[in-house]
Amino acid sequence: MASHEHYYVPAQSKWPIIATVGMFITVFGLGTWFNDLKAGRPESHGPWIFFFGALCLAYMLFGWFGAVVKESRAGLYSPQLDRSFRWGMSWFIFSEVMFFIAFFGALFYVRNLAGPWLGGEGAKGVAHMLWPNFEFSWPLLHTPDPKLFPPPKDIIDPWHLPLINTILLVSSSVTITIAHHALRKNHRGALKAWLALTILLGLSFLVLQAYEYHEAYNELGLTLGSGIYGATFFMLTGFHGAHVTMGTLILIVMLVRILRGHFNADKHFGFEAASWYWHFVDVVWVGLFIFVYVL
Repeated sequence: MASHEHYYVPAQSKWPIIATVGMFITVFGLGTWFNDLKAGRPESHGPWIFFFGALCLAYMLFGWFGAVVKESRAGLYSPQLDRSFRWGMSWFIFSEVMFFIAFFGALFYVRNLAGPWLGGEGAKGVAHMLWPNFEFSWPLLHTPDPKLFPPPKDIIDPWHLPLINTILLVSSSVTITIAHHALRKNHRGALKAWLALTILLGLSFLVLQAYEYHEAYNELGLTLGSGIYGATFFMLTGFHGAHVTMGTLILIVMLVRILRGHFNADKHFGFEAASWYWHFVDVVWVGLFIFVYVL
């Protein structure tokens, strides 16, 4: 059994090099895909390269985390290593916070600085000479160059699907907290039920967001090419949706592990880290709902 003095060092692993190769292939495929779209090439190999890279990453994650689970179940981890895992997860979430701060910062810059300047306001309002008749307002439904960036017909009603999704995600934070308390008290039945409900809420959110995207594209004309409003909207909500997808997959893995008898009232950092990540995703969505949909 590991002790405070014993810090487990695993043997040489293939997983880091597989992760590196997988990330390179994924990014290369994505770049090829986007460049071919811009060049108007309908027959692009980019999507195939991208999805092959994604499969490599999925294989790496399944194998690497599986190895970590086996090492943990074998009792190889000491309290010192447990603290390392906690610090690692904390820094990972911090990096994700900074990732979204960059996009929120871009939204703030456009709405409060660059946009008004283009409309002739402020000390840098000389940019108004580019589009003399342009008047800036947010959401931007009248772009400076409608031919190049066709504006959307309308914005998404925040008090419809976005509000429902907000209720779903906030509720999921409550359910996963209840599941965590059940795990601490070793109430396995309640733990499984509340965690399964959390997963169901996450999946419901994703289904509604997909429907919202379909509605935005086909009925409102809101796309990535419809000006800065469409670009910031899809960048923020799209990346958040990707994080919800990843978080839901993590919770599903946690549920499978719990069904297999993993975790106990004292040792369950895997579940705890998953709950940290899920709470982070929920907080980001509240910010999105306020600053992207409502204000």
